[in-house]
Amino acid sequence: MRKQIFETLRLEKIVGGGQAIGTLDDGRKAFVWGGLPKELVTIRMTKKKSHFVEGIVTEIIEESPERITPRDENSYLSTSPWQIMPMSSEQSYKASLIEEAFLLHSITLPEKIKVFTDGVEFNYRNKVEFSWFGDKTDDDEKETLDLAFFKRGGKGKVIVDGTSLAHPSINKLAIEIRDLLREKPIVARQLKTLLIRSDQQGNAVWQLYVKDKIENLISDDEAKLLSAAGGEIIYSDPKSPASRITERLNKFDDTTLSDTILGVAFNYACEGFFQVNIPVYEKALSDMKAWIDCNEKLPTLDLYSGVGTIGLTIGGDDMTLVEINEHAVAEMQSNIAKLNRPNAKAILAPSEKSLEYITGEQIVIVDPPRAGLHADVTNRLLETEPPRIIYLSCNPVTQARDVSLLQEKYEIVHHQGYNFFPRTPHIEHLVVLDKKA
Repeated sequence: MRKQIFETLRLEKIVGGGQAIGTLDDGRKAFVWGGLPKELVTIRMTKKKSHFVEGIVTEIIEESPERITPRDENSYLSTSPWQIMPMSSEQSYKASLIEEAFLLHSITLPEKIKVFTDGVEFNYRNKVEFSWFGDKTDDDEKETLDLAFFKRGGKGKVIVDGTSLAHPSINKLAIEIRDLLREKPIVARQLKTLLIRSDQQGNAVWQLYVKDKIENLISDDEAKLLSAAGGEIIYSDPKSPASRITERLNKFDDTTLSDTILGVAFNYACEGFFQVNIPVYEKALSDMKAWIDCNEKLPTLDLYSGVGTIGLTIGGDDMTLVEINEHAVAEMQSNIAKLNRPNAKAILAPSEKSLEYITGEQIVIVDPPRAGLHADVTNRLLETEPPRIIYLSCNPVTQARDVSLLQEKYEIVHHQGYNFFPRTPHIEHLVVLDKKA
């Protein structure tokens, strides 16, 4: 067994990844989960490198006045490590992290940074993926079976009955499925994950990903007793750590959900792409819509479009949507047909392989993954010079990098932060860029 190493240090500030940072006696920086600025703490190292370490707080010697008791005391580090601070502090830190990301690229944002929140700190998530944990009981006859999350910063799992971030219907259904499986001849190592989603009304659907094909694991009659609209048992290749669909074994009713975003109805599958916090997402869409002047009849191009919830709600009639994931595009095409939008075109391709659609004659919307815009997309935007770029980002660091390049021909006319994921370090940030006169 590897020897555990502990260090004591003073934490200085919150950094972009969400950890607090401090300096060890040997000069190395320590990136720490579970701590707050100005606290004197003891940490257990989880990663050691020549220039930095990572760690988890094990003891608080001098406590910050900001510190509060996390609602999920045993599991908050796995799901929402900022439960240790009040919401007001979280809002302030998120605004500061946006500012720092842009200053890193010598960009001073034109207005004071604001981060929108609807004030809902918990029960906002409409999707949760649980893992499983089992151990021998005292009598050594049967293993336990529990829902679990992976521990942050190391191996192992923490047993849970749910998470305070989730819609209550998700936690309720997870416990029902756990209790049902406890009566079955199955152990945790035969299971991979349990994925549960709910719509805004609390209707929940589930997918149980298994590593072993077990016949009649859950019967039709048993599935009907669950507080779910539908569910599936899915065999997922045990060689892959991800819960991917290898074979659908059993299906119980429909696992498709429906939600309305800005008055537009969308269908999405349990495993499909969809926003986690719809009320805050609607606020972001409303703000973006204000920058799309449909009176000019300009076409709109939506890159990295997912199932089309941005383009199909605010993009006007002449809309092209580009997405790399085939399942998301299938859902998008279904939504286009249902909404009767004949001028909306769904393109299955990576955005960097669809440069011909960036003509310079459209308003361009981009909502890329955390890595930001592909360099070829950035270069094509600079080459064709569309009149306006609306850039929603889940990573202000890569967004600032991209904006610094686009500033060759564009200027920032609007920006706004959004707290899509309260009690976590994740930040969404909107920047609107207009072509320079």
